[in-house]
Amino acid sequence: MPSRSFSSVRVATAFFVLTLFLGGLVCAADQYEVARFQMVQEQIQARGIGNTATLQAMRSTPRHLFVPERYQSMAYGDFPLPIGCGQTISQPYIVALMTELLDPRPGDRVLEVGTGSGYQAAILSQIVKEVYSIEIIPELARNSAALLKHLGYRNVFVREGDGYKGWPEMAPFDRIIVTAAPDEVPKALTDQLKPGGKLVAPVGEIVQQLVVVEKQRDGSLKRTVTIPVRFVPMVPGR
Repeated sequence: MPSRSFSSVRVATAFFVLTLFLGGLVCAADQYEVARFQMVQEQIQARGIGNTATLQAMRSTPRHLFVPERYQSMAYGDFPLPIGCGQTISQPYIVALMTELLDPRPGDRVLEVGTGSGYQAAILSQIVKEVYSIEIIPELARNSAALLKHLGYRNVFVREGDGYKGWPEMAPFDRIIVTAAPDEVPKALTDQLKPGGKLVAPVGEIVQQLVVVEKQRDGSLKRTVTIPVRFVPMVPGR
């Protein structure tokens, strides 16, 4: 009898510890979910972003998993964060704004120049058919590709390469988004944009503007400047 009682106590103790552990995981998950919903409401909707698909993608994407562990508690703040290799993940509002300006649709094939952490690609993947993302920094390309695959974003295709050249073998694209700043929009990218398509990019060396380029049916380009922004420079390949 004493041995049975001791065993029962051990089982009960183990169950209690496991319950606390699982409860802690659930609690942490709940906290991130609450922070994510607050982020969308207070930082994004409050600033005028109203596209339903964009808002839903921002609510459902675990931004904290796209930043280094030491920054995860700050992942839903109103600011960019370092992701290594001298690069950053953009402020949530800017991600949402660029997504809304891009106006992605369910059947679209999108080219992203500058994969970074993979967060913008994850957002777009929930709205469009396919995302083709180019990253010039090998470590970031490998890490983001592995993370996106691990998280189940099966319609995102990442490769290491020179964003100035685009992805010609997969062109043309319905939409193109650039997440680093060139001095001017590269011609190779507008050439790979379908007539009727849109390109969104930060443009400028010192003073940067967020620009929307619309390719008309006759191939001409209509350029609209929106707001001043600050992005890391877009680096050409060697």
